[in-house]
Amino acid sequence: MGETLLIVGAGEAGLNIAIGAREAGHTGPVILVGGESLGPYQRPPLSKEYLAADGDDLDPVELELRAAEFYADHDIALRPGRRVHKVDLAETGGTAVLDDGTEIGFARLALATGSVPRALPAPGADLPGVLSLRTIDDAAAIRAELDRAGHVVVIGGGFVGLEVATAAAKRGAAVTVVEAADRILARVVAAPLSDFVTERHEAQGIRFRLGTTVAGLRANDAGRVGAAVLADGTELPADLVVVGIGAVPTVDLARDLGLRCEGGIVTDEHGRTDHPAVVAAGDCTVQPHPHLAGRLLGLESVNNAAEQGRAAGRIAAGTDPGPRGVPWFWSNQGDLRIQIVGVSDGHDDLVVRRSEDRITVLYYRDGVLIAADTVDNPRDHNAAKRALANGQTIDREAAADIEVPLKSLVRPV
Repeated sequence: MGETLLIVGAGEAGLNIAIGAREAGHTGPVILVGGESLGPYQRPPLSKEYLAADGDDLDPVELELRAAEFYADHDIALRPGRRVHKVDLAETGGTAVLDDGTEIGFARLALATGSVPRALPAPGADLPGVLSLRTIDDAAAIRAELDRAGHVVVIGGGFVGLEVATAAAKRGAAVTVVEAADRILARVVAAPLSDFVTERHEAQGIRFRLGTTVAGLRANDAGRVGAAVLADGTELPADLVVVGIGAVPTVDLARDLGLRCEGGIVTDEHGRTDHPAVVAAGDCTVQPHPHLAGRLLGLESVNNAAEQGRAAGRIAAGTDPGPRGVPWFWSNQGDLRIQIVGVSDGHDDLVVRRSEDRITVLYYRDGVLIAADTVDNPRDHNAAKRALANGQTIDREAAADIEVPLKSLVRPV
């Protein structure tokens, strides 16, 4: 029997580590330990289709990434509902102890511990009716609240917050999004795209309070949340408050093992850590910034979890990880479909292609395309994605003309 690969975390990244190892020829035991009762499942639908659908229309099993037969066919031992209590790590392997006392010896350890929602630092954050979204149980709780909530306050104007807001509005709630920055999606997209998305959501009745924070949450007579109190004293009625102010990488185990952590577990783009027997992948990691030397970047996306996971699995199996593709991400917000390719952080120039019903923002650094964001414009997205994947650019001057097909402007760098 070959050497054991123990994977801590049974999400998208953990599953892809297992798949990558098996595809690379790893013949030893592969053990996948996850804290949730369900096996690896899709998280993106939780804030989108799952919230918008009626409860009777949904079966959690439909979200599972692989059927039970897959694990048997690939000899992957899935252990859901278990957590790693502690790990003794040596240079060439170690022993892990689960919360039920089970001991697992391993030669290679993979960490795919994900992240947890950032807590709201305000009085009343623990009131009934104040929720965040990470797991399928979280989504089920929010959906149950949406069935009765007349007024919903979403704290945080990022992707998850806006997805929840549009789902709540579709179910008939009066929705207000509170965002500390002066625009939504400020961390990830340029102002023209923020403005476009804001206008479209406002047209659907969603209200925005920008440049302010929630100072506290006030209970109603029943002891549940009843209002959100803003920094200026304004009170917003709230039957449900959903907190979406970012996520914190889960690095407790990595720190206990002495791995380098700077926000997340520090890895290379393929998932190598600073310990020869340990790889890591997904939302728990930070990796070298593609444009800014010496900087680290966390990529919270299914694409990164899958690609970095497969690469880390190949490394754990002792083979070359292969090349990484271009990062991409999407967000469905009501009738809007936002698609992102590349990493725009570090851009020094941009081009906006906007019409009444769609927008594209192209990001450049030193005259070369590095990323593109689109809303309801799959043709532009596909053109930019192909250009970046092939190491090409898009003519910056000509791209400003929205009548010119973007695919015709792809050029060598």
